[in-house]
Amino acid sequence: MPKLAPRAPSPASQPPVIFGPPAPDREALLMGCLAIRPHYQKYDVAVRRSPIDGFGVFALEPVPRWQKIGEVRGESITVAEARRRAATLVRIMIVEVSHKTAVDLARSTDPMRFTNHSCQPNARLSVDEGRIEFYALRDIAVGEELTVNYGDTHHEGRLACRCGAPGCLGRL
Repeated sequence: MPKLAPRAPSPASQPPVIFGPPAPDREALLMGCLAIRPHYQKYDVAVRRSPIDGFGVFALEPVPRWQKIGEVRGESITVAEARRRAATLVRIMIVEVSHKTAVDLARSTDPMRFTNHSCQPNARLSVDEGRIEFYALRDIAVGEELTVNYGDTHHEGRLACRCGAPGCLGRL
């Protein structure tokens, strides 16, 4: 009888990708996960399914208030190109860093690109000299999803907000 090749597991059955070095108390979490932490990622995070939308970023260690969590890097494009791309996409991962330049995060491998919006965020996105950085607005506990307020978006109020926070504005 011929041998069948093993089927690749579906993406839904894959373990989360965890960003950060293994620590003894997290060994069970890291079983079967890819551990990566770029030098500009200051705290360990995991990318996994989010109750807000799609994938999200979750703290694997406590993050103190006002501390830099990490950055995202991506393809530098013009704002005109960013707006052209945004008009054709349902899921937009583009940040305008100046009146001339934007960064498309669609192909980035940085975990923070999966940061979801919340009307009551626990972090903020900051653009500093073209760098897209994330800072904690308050102490963030292990296991908590990291969120930011997207502010003005290219969705122009057409996208429903799913953050579920008290006082949610309902649209992005």
